[in-house]
Amino acid sequence: MTDKRRDFIKKSASIAAAVTVGGFSSALAHTHKGKKKEENAGTKMNGYVKDAGMFMSEAYFGGINDRRIELMKQLDVTGAVGGIRPGVTPETPQPPRPEAGSAASGPNPWDPEVIKANKAAWEKYGLKLNVIEGPASLNTKTKLGLDGKDEEIANFITFMKNLKKYGDIDVICYNWMPVVSWYRTKFDAIGRGGALVTAFDYDDVKNLPATEYGQVSKESLWKNLEYFLKAVVPEAEKIGMKLAMHPDDPQVDSIKGVSRIMTSVENFRRMTNIVKSPSNGITMCQGNFSLMGVDIPTVVHEFGKRGLVHFVHFRNVRDLSGNKPSTKFEETFHDEGQIDMYAAMKAYYDIGFKGPIRPDHVPTMAGDSNASPGYSNIGAQFAFGYMRGLMQAISTEGKRK
Repeated sequence: MTDKRRDFIKKSASIAAAVTVGGFSSALAHTHKGKKKEENAGTKMNGYVKDAGMFMSEAYFGGINDRRIELMKQLDVTGAVGGIRPGVTPETPQPPRPEAGSAASGPNPWDPEVIKANKAAWEKYGLKLNVIEGPASLNTKTKLGLDGKDEEIANFITFMKNLKKYGDIDVICYNWMPVVSWYRTKFDAIGRGGALVTAFDYDDVKNLPATEYGQVSKESLWKNLEYFLKAVVPEAEKIGMKLAMHPDDPQVDSIKGVSRIMTSVENFRRMTNIVKSPSNGITMCQGNFSLMGVDIPTVVHEFGKRGLVHFVHFRNVRDLSGNKPSTKFEETFHDEGQIDMYAAMKAYYDIGFKGPIRPDHVPTMAGDSNASPGYSNIGAQFAFGYMRGLMQAISTEGKRK
């Protein structure tokens, strides 16, 4: 543990003692001395800025979920990260999913009425849908340069414009992992105290057969990415849309014959320089960047000075391989991995980051379901308490200087 981490723990011991899974509400009441708590991030509290001015958010990849929303509202986490789903309305927040293999029909995610209905549904729950993560309008044809890519790109541009106009959403988190996306070799590795965590070992996948698309080269992925960015970024800049590229996860050379290119800081520099624009930025998924073998605060400052950190996945990991980038790793609780989390949070504060930030890939804790590995409700409560303690300590220290 670094000297900074020790200093933080010493300074905020009373907060850390109060902010536990079972005592979060009472901790907030104690911290704010009984005063009515303001709703918006950036509100000045008792000597500090709430959440250090950042927009605390949570992922809802399964759509609107009453239990998760109830917990998040009690934690005062009002940002929602997810997608646009046709069929959602304030009266029908969880429409039935289409049957597997059924032909696509009906309205599209980029249609104005669909976006407005999704926005209204979230607002009915008192939440703000602030990030689209994994846009439905960006798929394999674009990433692999197949016939139909121009139609996909046109739909993506329409999606951007309508999200901004009708949804009041200005961040899209996307990735460049065609066919084989987020990948783990184990979803129930045993973590601290028996908690379940996700893990990856490249030895388990390096000899898997190629997909139906055969060998996909890095050169072709770069060519297709350049084609996409040159078409989309100028349109995004016109409307103030922030495109936030997520690192490949895991950041290995290839899986099932499909190469991976967003695997190093150098490659992120290359990507952001293809079209230099404030709209062509990154999702700072610090777990992935750490597994590239780099210092998180250094990377945050580099891209933050250029105004390109648009979205943060605040998580922690542990490399088990000794390689850079890592070829074997596991997720961890926020307080036990290899990243100096205090220094990371301070870096976001120092660059003036005011955007959405969410925990990612939390352990599944006792009494919770592992049906969605990495997205346990109980694990999320621990993560938010930990994050808010860091934010308060850093914000308070910043005001005292």
